[in-house]
Amino acid sequence: MKQSVIISWSSGKDSALTLWRLMNDPNYEVIGLYTTYVGNDVPFQATPIEIVKQQALLIGLPLVLIELPKVFPANDVYQQAIVDGLKNCELQFDSVAFGDLFCNGIVDYRRQYIEPAGWACVFPLLGQPSHQLANEIIECGIKTKLVTIDSTQLDIHFCGRWFDHQLLTELPPTTDLCGENGEFHSLVVDGPFYQQPLNLTWLECETDSRFCYQRYTLVETDSSQYHNDSIS
Repeated sequence: MKQSVIISWSSGKDSALTLWRLMNDPNYEVIGLYTTYVGNDVPFQATPIEIVKQQALLIGLPLVLIELPKVFPANDVYQQAIVDGLKNCELQFDSVAFGDLFCNGIVDYRRQYIEPAGWACVFPLLGQPSHQLANEIIECGIKTKLVTIDSTQLDIHFCGRWFDHQLLTELPPTTDLCGENGEFHSLVVDGPFYQQPLNLTWLECETDSRFCYQRYTLVETDSSQYHNDSIS
């Protein structure tokens, strides 16, 4: 009996690998994605919600949008927003999947609010070496670009680079190859789960006092051939 699962979707590579693994796992049926956002963007990735909607459209899965009051709300506010958003959506599922990599207390934290709501937690990537995951992301055909760089941890010239084998050889030895210390965040432009690549025009990189962002715009395409449902 397959477990139906909804995936926490950040728009980046870790959630994409989580999706790909679960789509190929006979024990699970992926029935949707959910994304948290503040204003019009996904925090950290700074991905516009219109882009996330387009990703879900290309994947062909319903998208649940959950708005947060700010980037770092109190834990109880964050947890309640997730539970309420998932309970009030139209999807029925048994479990919630996350793309967390490090065993740093995140499992207990996720279970603290997911399991009392009646769902199981799934962590397909947890505890696996970053270099193995980074290479798997590249080799399975997930094409992603570094769109946010924390300049306190990584030189901003990496902003806008494709996440490929060449990049992995150039990252400093102190940098986690999956950016799990917050060094960088990514945007998935193509993958084996997309019906076609995300069609973007790449613009300039912008910097503030700490972060550097690769900017881009969505190129309008005929999406009538695709179908999914965005659920706020």
